[in-house]
Amino acid sequence: MLIQEEMGIQKKLEILSDAAKYDVSCTSSGVDRKGKKGMLGNAVSAGLCHSFAADGRCISLLKILFTNQCIYDCRYCINRRSNDMVRTAFTPDEVCTLTMEFYRRNYIEGLFLSSGILHSPDYTMDLIYQTLRKLRGECRFNGYIHVKAIPGADPVLIEQVGLLADRMSVNLELPTAQGLQSLAPAKSRSRILAPMRQIQRGIQAGRAEVVPYERGRSFVPAGQSTQMIVGATPENDYQMIQVAQALYDNYDLKRVFYSAFVRVNDDSLLPVLPGGPPLLREHRLYQADWLMRFYGFRAEELLTETKPHFNVLLDPKCDWALAHMELFPVEVNKADYAAILRVPGIGVKSAKRIVAARRGAALDFEDLKRLGVVLKRALYFITCKGRMMYPVKVDQNFIASQLIGVEKRKVWDIGNTDSYRQLSMFDDGWLNQPSTMQDVHTAVFGQL
Repeated sequence: MLIQEEMGIQKKLEILSDAAKYDVSCTSSGVDRKGKKGMLGNAVSAGLCHSFAADGRCISLLKILFTNQCIYDCRYCINRRSNDMVRTAFTPDEVCTLTMEFYRRNYIEGLFLSSGILHSPDYTMDLIYQTLRKLRGECRFNGYIHVKAIPGADPVLIEQVGLLADRMSVNLELPTAQGLQSLAPAKSRSRILAPMRQIQRGIQAGRAEVVPYERGRSFVPAGQSTQMIVGATPENDYQMIQVAQALYDNYDLKRVFYSAFVRVNDDSLLPVLPGGPPLLREHRLYQADWLMRFYGFRAEELLTETKPHFNVLLDPKCDWALAHMELFPVEVNKADYAAILRVPGIGVKSAKRIVAARRGAALDFEDLKRLGVVLKRALYFITCKGRMMYPVKVDQNFIASQLIGVEKRKVWDIGNTDSYRQLSMFDDGWLNQPSTMQDVHTAVFGQL
């Protein structure tokens, strides 16, 4: 369908902001740039797009598509070419007007600009470049800007945009080339990875000060990110986090985002998920991603080919700890930072506080609580001065039942009275089964 030419900017905003909601790859800015005389705005390394900053502030981002017109017919996308829907597009001037007026009214603190592909990748990327050049130059906007790099666009255009944006992202869309070929045959993995590699090299060159960027601007100073759809294709959790690990290792990505598949199109090649979007699975992937980025875990430590899905009842860190009880308990007054960081209930901040505080005196459990340790999880995996908090039975099944919680212990006990195992994401069919007499007998006599 052709673009509607006669449409007001408010109506365009309604359509193109709604069309952008399926793109989740935007978050904290990652840059800390103060305001400058003669310019409007600043970029603070906090959070954007209705996120919460470290100091508790809720800050927001104008998140729009430049256009919902697209030359591609990706089966999972609401903006696919074959969908009969109202199409429209902003002009560079309109995007600048919206950004500046919303910023002046304190509605937003930055811009997230994505787009469908209008006419061609080069044509679309050039429109985005014109928009950013006007925002930074004529409008003197100094705030945070995150834009999409269009696969297949001329590297010169990507370079020009990268000098004006704070963060860029190239959506991987699907974790494997086979999945991409099935649902988005017009796209290819090589075309997606090419701009990702260019952005990586540009960032590295900027850090090394090899390229004399004009006006002192760095190339994509907040780094790059990407997005993968969860559940549209048959890949398991292990494959998903393996891809994420490879992207972190080989492309220096700041962040991989995961988007639970929403069936917005009626297409025979798209899966029908009885429970709706796989939100729990998305949540587990984010938890695992956090462990890989900040806790020193590798993908192969969290899952394997024989255990390819995350536990539906336990977060990945607790699940990993239960599978490696030979490493616990950890003595918090002697263990190194890396070992303390892997204890469930101890985060990055609390681990650093422990290492710093124990230099002055040996810590006890009350000290750990004041340092931010979540003792209801950590107590099964640590000792203070050689002693555990309570005389706890160091047993996988017992600890697992305690971690899951009272309301889910009965669920856990069904099928888990003999040995601890990694649950599959597809094992939830037994969650509502009634208790057998054997279950009742073991519960009554404490044989948990």
